[in-house]
Amino acid sequence: PPAMARSHLTAPTSAEAELLLLQRQALVEEEEAKIKRALLTRFMQEKLKREEQSSTWGLHKVRTLWRSAQRKAKDQELRQDIEILSQTFSRVMDCKDGTIEALVMELKEAEEQQNRALSSHLDLTDQLLHLQRCRLGYLEQGFSAQVGALKAEFEAER
Repeated sequence: PPAMARSHLTAPTSAEAELLLLQRQALVEEEEAKIKRALLTRFMQEKLKREEQSSTWGLHKVRTLWRSAQRKAKDQELRQDIEILSQTFSRVMDCKDGTIEALVMELKEAEEQQNRALSSHLDLTDQLLHLQRCRLGYLEQGFSAQVGALKAEFEAER
């Protein structure tokens, strides 16, 4: 019996062989499952990385479009403001041009009025000078006549 037991221990039975085969198959399946999980994990990580890059790119694109839309709106608003300011400036300039023209006309009229007044003053001064010369002439004649009369009287008394 001990020899038999020994042979029994050394020679696997078909049940043991089947159990060993099943264990090996389970180990192989477990290894395959590990490999599949690792591959699936790597695939999902790469997919996540691509999705994050795509999301980042999409967000960048959306921000760029949003900024472009904001710039366009601000550009339109500024152009309208410039147009309004330009029209206002034109109206103010027209008003000031009108005021300047009116002042130039008033200045011309004032210069003409001054010229007429000066001319009238010079004419009156000339007339006054003429009158004074005439009066002086009459006074000189009267004086000469009186001097002549006094001389004659003085001669007659002498």
